[in-house]
Formats: sequence, C-alpha cells, structure tokens
Amino acid sequence: MVVSTRTAPLPADLALVAARIALAWIFIYYGAGKLFGSFNGPGFHRTALYFSNTAHLHPGGFFALLGGVIELGGGIALALGLASRLAGLALFGDMVMAMITVTWSTGINSQTSPPGYQLNLALGVLALVVAVFGGGRFSVDALIERRVVAREAPPAPGPAASLDNRGTEGDTSSSSGSAPGLLPHGRR
Repeated sequence: MVVSTRTAPLPADLALVAARIALAWIFIYYGAGKLFGSFNGPGFHRTALYFSNTAHLHPGGFFALLGGVIELGGGIALALGLASRLAGLALFGDMVMAMITVTWSTGINSQTSPPGYQLNLALGVLALVVAVFGGGRFSVDALIERRVVAREAPPAPGPAASLDNRGTEGDTSSSSGSAPGLLPHGRR
C-alpha cells in the first residue's frame, strides 16, 4: 500500500544500512584526517592547534584525540554495525560539540570560514537515527543478538516432556505419579 504509515522491516533495515555506510564513510574520512593526516587532513598537531585556537577547547591535544577517536572509531563501528547505538550517540555528541564550539555562530549557511552548521546538523541527526533504531538486521549487533537469544532460549519440548517420572505417559500432577482415581501404575 502506497499510503501506509507502518514501516516495513526490510526497507527500514536497508535504510539503516545506507545511513550507517554514509556516516561511516564521512566519519572515517574526517577521523583519519584528524589523527593521522590521511586524505590530506590536518593531522594530529594541526587539529590540536585548531581545537585550541578556533574551537577554544583546552587542552587542544586531548580534544583532538577525543574527536579523532570518536570519528574514526565511530565510523568503523557503524560500518560493521558493531555497538551501533553507542557509536551513533557518540557521533551525535561530536556533531553537537562542533556546532556549539565552531559553526553555530556563523549560521546555517555561511559563505565565510568557518562554514555553517548545516553539515553538522545533518550528520548529527542521521547519527541520532542510528542511535535510536540501532544497526538493523544487517549488522554485527544483530548477529550477536541472534546468538545470545539462541543460547538463552529454553529447549523445545520433545517426546520426553510428556512422560511421567516412570517413563510412561500420564498425568504427573499427583504426587504418586498416577492420575486421580487410578491406583499406582494405572490400575483401577
């Protein structure tokens, strides 16, 4: 039905995969750039200076390491779907901090440096979606959950469950092992 408001399970899980992959791609790119200078990123030292001077976060080295680890580690976690809710929440917090400390003052669509907060807002809300809904069925989280549930499930009742303590079929509710009105061993 075209106008249904219910979320279909498979499309929702595929949308979560798309959100996780998009976020992973972006955050791995920026996190590796902050920590290692990968992808022509600033590297750790320049990131620490930026955090101290522009974002006014002191000590800059600590916040550069924290931001880089959250972005790179969170991106890898989202790519795998491992601890998706925690990674999404951490990345949401990272984007909120970026908005508060750097981009909020320039507005949503700034033409000057630093840029506006539109990218931080979009990435933060998308990370919050993953934090709320989890990684979906196509994630390591779902695989772990299936294995844990399978271990905790009680064994299915088999033919032995309907036998009483003597190994014969019957009502095991009475203390003597025989049904009411019957003598032991089912005799009348």
